[in-house]
Amino acid sequence: MQSTTKSPTMPEALQVAPASTMKSVPPTANKHYPLPPTSSGGSSSKPPQLTGKTQKVSLFIDNMDGVAYAVNGEIHVSAKYIGSYSGDVRREITGVLYHEMTHIWQWNGNGQAPGGLIEGIADYVRLKANYAPSHWVKPGQGNRWDQGYDVTARFLDYCNSLRNGFVAELNKKMRSGYSNNYFVDLLGKNVDQLWRDYKAKYGQ
Repeated sequence: MQSTTKSPTMPEALQVAPASTMKSVPPTANKHYPLPPTSSGGSSSKPPQLTGKTQKVSLFIDNMDGVAYAVNGEIHVSAKYIGSYSGDVRREITGVLYHEMTHIWQWNGNGQAPGGLIEGIADYVRLKANYAPSHWVKPGQGNRWDQGYDVTARFLDYCNSLRNGFVAELNKKMRSGYSNNYFVDLLGKNVDQLWRDYKAKYGQ
């Protein structure tokens, strides 16, 4: 089953540059969203190579394992996952689509950004859209700032509380490359200190 939407809207949390300047995800970025309810660990997937302009996004419901992936202006969602999900399936799949649409739009530092940060930004957008599932880690949990997915999303939410629009500005900086110094540029502290502050805030 396929559904096509033309002129897709960039997630609000990433709106810092005109949509016409954002990039799409090519076939090299075939990666699957982690299966609930297990909280995700570090990301082993390579950050997507973002090239070209997205004129439309096509949604496919496929007979496949995993949950979903975004590739070359396409989002593929597992029919098996939809059929087996025991909770609010509409809410869950909407959250998954927020995550995957973010991969369509976000920058990846020309492949230099940590995979965990790429996935964390996608889950951050899902979080800010109020579609975070109950199995996600709580604020302050996790082992590393770039652990990925929900762990990094919670950390980015903390960083964004220090400077409204931080995540969008970070994404903009990642258009041409990546450096951990971007955190210093935007927040005045290195990312390791920010992670320690974040953990301390929540007593971790």
